[in-house]
Amino acid sequence: MDKPYSQACENNKTPILAVLRQAFAGCRRVLEIGSGTGQHAAHFAAGLPHLVWQPSDRAPNLPGVRAWCEDAGLANLGEPLALDVHQRRWPLTSFDAAFSANTAHIMHWPAVERMFAGVGEYLEPPGVMALYGPFRYAGRPTAPSNERFDAWLRAQDPGMGVRDFEAVDALARAAGLELLADHAMPANNRALVWRRAA
Repeated sequence: MDKPYSQACENNKTPILAVLRQAFAGCRRVLEIGSGTGQHAAHFAAGLPHLVWQPSDRAPNLPGVRAWCEDAGLANLGEPLALDVHQRRWPLTSFDAAFSANTAHIMHWPAVERMFAGVGEYLEPPGVMALYGPFRYAGRPTAPSNERFDAWLRAQDPGMGVRDFEAVDALARAAGLELLADHAMPANNRALVWRRAA
């Protein structure tokens, strides 16, 4: 099959990897929630050879993710797993790092809540979670482009939208995570990093 492709993934993979090299330096197994095209999984597994990168997504997206993984041919890149954050038990229940990119604004808010609840349930202490994407701070967009993007998302589906950092951080704290870093990224995005309390 033709591999799916996202130009945004191609643009942001290098700066995200720079953050993950530091955030995941002591980790062994990463669960990627919402692997999308699979580009990130292939790139990050290659750039982080000390750990096992486990991609996952909803079942319809798995063929594309699998194509990227097979082409990468990396021993530390797991077979993509079917994961819907709402399912009662996740297919991987032992990991010390979690990563998700450009999902929180696409998921409806109850799914964002479930994502953090699941990470809180399964992430081994003192594990790390990293979340990449656009966010609002104090109810305000960080740039006019993010405001336009938020309006575009809500026009497609009122359940989507750029999330408030404070609301997302509250979910993380409720899941037993404490904020370690908030990195400014290209294109007015952020990389948020939390650690699971022991």
